[in-house]
Amino acid sequence: MSIQAGDRIPAETLYKMGPEGPEGISTTELFADKRVVLFALPGAFTPTCSKSHLPGFVVHADELWGKGVDLIICLSVNDAFVMNAWGEGQNVEDRVLMLADGSAALTCALGLDQDLSARGMGVRSQRYAMVVDDGIVSSLHVEQAGAFEVSKAEAILATL
Repeated sequence: MSIQAGDRIPAETLYKMGPEGPEGISTTELFADKRVVLFALPGAFTPTCSKSHLPGFVVHADELWGKGVDLIICLSVNDAFVMNAWGEGQNVEDRVLMLADGSAALTCALGLDQDLSARGMGVRSQRYAMVVDDGIVSSLHVEQAGAFEVSKAEAILATL
């Protein structure tokens, strides 16, 4: 069963690129005392993720911040090196925090994993976006397989 509105984000460690290499950050620390928009996608550099999902949040970051969002996170089951390179290639700068869930620990704990082994990708995240207030999910928007509607930046803006 997947996480629902009203549930607390599980305690796991995610990774971001730091000056010396990958740095762990706990979800407990990451979500504490903040309103966060977390969006997740099947993979860095994949077509919909690169052409639409991530760029939408970069373009609409100012509007999200204007609605009281403190932090925008992009999460994928990739490593921190890949997420960093993808963020640089997408000119994310400081608009979106690119986080890696390399072993899918958080993704599986959320119940939002999918097995894409038949496509050579292994266990990955479903495409979704959520709003998290001080560690509690206030809204969750999970896409149906192959869809890209409810988790895009514009849809999340409309819910805030």
